[in-house]
Amino acid sequence: MNGNGTTLEVEERMRHRRRPLPTSQPPLMAHLRTTVWGPAEFVGLPPYRLAGKGVLAGCLAAAAIIGSTLAGAWYGVPELADGEGGLVCAAALALYLCVARAGRALVGIVTLLGVCLALQAPQAAAGMVLAERGRVESAVVTSVEGGPAAVSDHGRYLCSVIDQDGVPLKTRIWRGCGRATRPGDTLAVVSDSKGRVAPRGQETGASATGPLRGLAAWAAALMAGCVVAVVRSYRLSGTASGSPAASASGSGAPGDVGAALR
Repeated sequence: MNGNGTTLEVEERMRHRRRPLPTSQPPLMAHLRTTVWGPAEFVGLPPYRLAGKGVLAGCLAAAAIIGSTLAGAWYGVPELADGEGGLVCAAALALYLCVARAGRALVGIVTLLGVCLALQAPQAAAGMVLAERGRVESAVVTSVEGGPAAVSDHGRYLCSVIDQDGVPLKTRIWRGCGRATRPGDTLAVVSDSKGRVAPRGQETGASATGPLRGLAAWAAALMAGCVVAVVRSYRLSGTASGSPAASASGSGAPGDVGAALR
């Protein structure tokens, strides 16, 4: 009786040893989640230091994109005024997130937001320069083109004009140019006193900071995306080589210990 009981006990232990340990989710799904969205290995609120780094990265990226474009428009640097410098800043932000091992999907979203901000910044920067040092002049309309049928011009009417000296402006004006505009009419055109920004039609109620307000939503979205990407890049588990993976931000919060114990 005792011998049979001992044998059954040993066989039961062997079966338990051969049984695979339960996992919270399949390894493939865990790998995809970690690679695509980031591991986010913490419990509860994210570490404050990590969230602060995300906010800082987003603010610096938005300031660099808008600031470089504004500087290019103000000092007449075409490469910066056209938004190329902003695109470089967006690429640098994407590289930082990749080094921080953020989720690939979040890196793509943040990069897309940065590119959109860089493409929107040139018009806003030009408007700010004209609002600050532009001068209003009268220009005579020579021809009117476009309209709702012109898909390439977003349905706008475009007026070719000449200045008071009879010199044609290289830029066609759409602000103030409408269906009722005819050749010979006059339009109020704002020109840069230093000639570094293309002239445009006068906009009522324009202010120096008004054009930048339209970029606030893009900048806020970029900052929020950076925070999420950096926060979710936090790791506590070991790497494939067995050495502990360095977190993207440093030490974790008390909730991280609970995640590691699980």
